[in-house]
Amino acid sequence: MSYADHSSETIGALVARIRAERGVSQLRLAERLCAASGTPTVTRNEISRWEREERVPSGYWLGWLAAVLELPLADLERAAAAARHQRRRGHAPFAVPPQWTLTHPGVYTRIAS
Repeated sequence: MSYADHSSETIGALVARIRAERGVSQLRLAERLCAASGTPTVTRNEISRWEREERVPSGYWLGWLAAVLELPLADLERAAAAARHQRRRGHAPFAVPPQWTLTHPGVYTRIAS
């Protein structure tokens, strides 16, 4: 499945949206990334930094995100490039879109329209 209809979406928005749509907490995503990669260094805090675009995941982690989130790697690479481009242009890091609300730490729910 491709998420190309969100072509201008940055990596933080993409990861937060997909994670929330699937009901996965930041902690659970971090645990899945650690288990899949065999690297115990990703924490919930790092997922939060990626979603807020304080950091952009490296190509290594984009590959594991693609596997864990079952997304095409190309979509994640495009979103990471969009985040880097916005950062170079001086745009603010990702903020939670108004149609989403924080229901639990690390868990966002889309508000019904």
